[in-house]
Amino acid sequence: MADVIEKKRNKYVYVNDKKGYLFLKRVIDILGSIVGLILFLPISVLISIAIKIEDPKGKILFCQERVGINNKTFKMYKFRSMVSNAEELLKDISELNEMDGPVFKIKEDPRITKVGKFIRKTSLDEIPQFFNILKGDMTLVGPRPPLVCEVDNYGDYEMQRLTVKPGLTCYWQIGGRNSIDFKKWVELDLKYIEERNIFVDIKIIFKTFFVLFGDENAS
Repeated sequence: MADVIEKKRNKYVYVNDKKGYLFLKRVIDILGSIVGLILFLPISVLISIAIKIEDPKGKILFCQERVGINNKTFKMYKFRSMVSNAEELLKDISELNEMDGPVFKIKEDPRITKVGKFIRKTSLDEIPQFFNILKGDMTLVGPRPPLVCEVDNYGDYEMQRLTVKPGLTCYWQIGGRNSIDFKKWVELDLKYIEERNIFVDIKIIFKTFFVLFGDENAS
């Protein structure tokens, strides 16, 4: 059984990069992100005000370097959900990591603010990524964009996650999120890369609405 699993992990996935599919995917990305920005504009204003009230010194948006398609880096946007010096405090809590592999995640991260806890629980902190989608750095559906330090620890198998644009949602988002270990996370991403088409993308987008808001695995 172990030999079968290892053989699977050494397998190189097929990437659906047909021009027709990519064109339709981009159209859906543009329309979807515009609708998303308009739809969430009122709540985005409220979130911005709440973030500033709780921590006036910090910025409303959190900008972080992430790795996208073909190992190219870009600036990813989120509503700030942590204290303003969160990056500096990371080294002090690194031993609390609850995820295996080159990923840092803990459910009760002490750096998360009260507002941050709410917007993470409801995934509202991801709203600014619609701008990343409009810019073309991201897509609505695709593997979540990893940090540069995480990619530094990738092997050839994991690097296949970077053969497509990173996305706002994917199988990992609707399948358990933080309850899924890193190996399973990569398997789900590669499963999507092999299976992706317009119908799969639309199915994942619809499932995301029902799963993310109030998902007990979100943090």
